[in-house]
Amino acid sequence: MSDIERADEAHGQPGTTLAKPEGGVPDRFENPGLPPHKHRMGDTDPKAAKRAEHQVVFFLLLSMLGSIGIIVSIIAIKYDGSFDQVSLSTKAIGLSMFLSLFALGIGAVHWAKTLMPDDERIDMRHRQRGTTAEREEAVNILKEGAAEAGLGRRPLIRNTLIGALALFPIPAVFFFRDTGPLPGNDLSTTMWKADTYLVKDPEGGRIRAADVTLGSVMHVLPEGIEELEHPLNEKAKSAVLIMRLDASLLTEKQNNWGVDGTVAYSKICTHMGCPVALYEQQTHHLLCPCHQSTFDLTQDCKVIFGPAKRPLPQLPIAVDDDGYLVATDGFSEAVGPSFWERG
Repeated sequence: MSDIERADEAHGQPGTTLAKPEGGVPDRFENPGLPPHKHRMGDTDPKAAKRAEHQVVFFLLLSMLGSIGIIVSIIAIKYDGSFDQVSLSTKAIGLSMFLSLFALGIGAVHWAKTLMPDDERIDMRHRQRGTTAEREEAVNILKEGAAEAGLGRRPLIRNTLIGALALFPIPAVFFFRDTGPLPGNDLSTTMWKADTYLVKDPEGGRIRAADVTLGSVMHVLPEGIEELEHPLNEKAKSAVLIMRLDASLLTEKQNNWGVDGTVAYSKICTHMGCPVALYEQQTHHLLCPCHQSTFDLTQDCKVIFGPAKRPLPQLPIAVDDDGYLVATDGFSEAVGPSFWERG
């Protein structure tokens, strides 16, 4: 019988310590135990422990300064529309936030590494739910751990930790405040209203109804939009497409709200707000290039494909005495994607 066969025969016999020779895997391993515990300087030297405590306090104070710095950066650096001012504000807030988070993390890690107990312990496996005595013992262990953390014996760390944690969430209040005033009904309204002229985008200039040819498409905006304080915000809501269709393809609503086959629809996709900028002349479909939502112009811009759920809103238009296209009213519903108070 070979050595391996003898080892296989011995396998499973209680108490056997027979090992497979020549580099084979032993049948049973002895408990290697734990290496001797190495004490840290703070465990044996009170001065080193005090020094570590002061270092933890230093980092927690830095975290508090960082939190205060975020608030100061938001309040002190006023936005005037310039890129330099935006850059300065972003850098100041970012650096202060880094200091607040980094110092808080370093302080917590340094506290755990230098002052909290680090002796090894063995936790034997047991049933998932312990007995009443075991559960009471677990509570006692938690209490013991809280005591060993030194919160009661190290009030300086405890108080600075409380201060750092108390200051840390306060900048969030200023972040929300800095987002600006509540939108009110701004999301539901646009610049379009009665007697607002349609102008070409981007070159400008009023549009004559006679200039809109069959099958053509024009990108338009309300006249006077460039004079607003924040024209880009309004463009994101008021951009419109006008197209001219054959009279036989028009719906009743398009006949009432259009001019000689020329109809106007919001350019803002009702899915995610992308510009619906592609017009298929042969199929009379409007296509959003972002997520391929497709709207059928001959069915009042009904969604026929893609993730959008609502048709594009139509803008009622007419012709003035000089032949220029003009809106007769604003949109009858909010344009663009859904939001929490759509109406």
